[in-house]
Amino acid sequence: MAYMLDLKTFTDARGNLTVIEKVIPFDIKRIFYIYGVDSSTRGGHRHKTTIQAAICIKGACHIYNNDGKKETSWMLDQPNKCLILEQDDWHTMDQFTPDAILMVLASEYFDQTDYIFEPYKK
Repeated sequence: MAYMLDLKTFTDARGNLTVIEKVIPFDIKRIFYIYGVDSSTRGGHRHKTTIQAAICIKGACHIYNNDGKKETSWMLDQPNKCLILEQDDWHTMDQFTPDAILMVLASEYFDQTDYIFEPYKK
């Protein structure tokens, strides 16, 4: 089941510094980011083995999640919030603001055979 992490952030007169250290529950093998998204919905899959950590480092986006038992929705709109998506989490991403940059950290290298595109039956 997906869950939110608060990333440690240091703030002073110079600005903010957010740290990702010893909080991601997997070794990071891949990093990608999504930006310049129109009104499209992204994602629409879950994984056999990959766990992901999603951080909207600029702007905002909505993530819908269904783990086969429970449906949840998350609005990522702060760069110190990190949504962990586990293997069973079938998810979509939409409602990207024009300036949104969604960074995703993944536990596995890209492997097309790891993707399951069919949503859970209701």
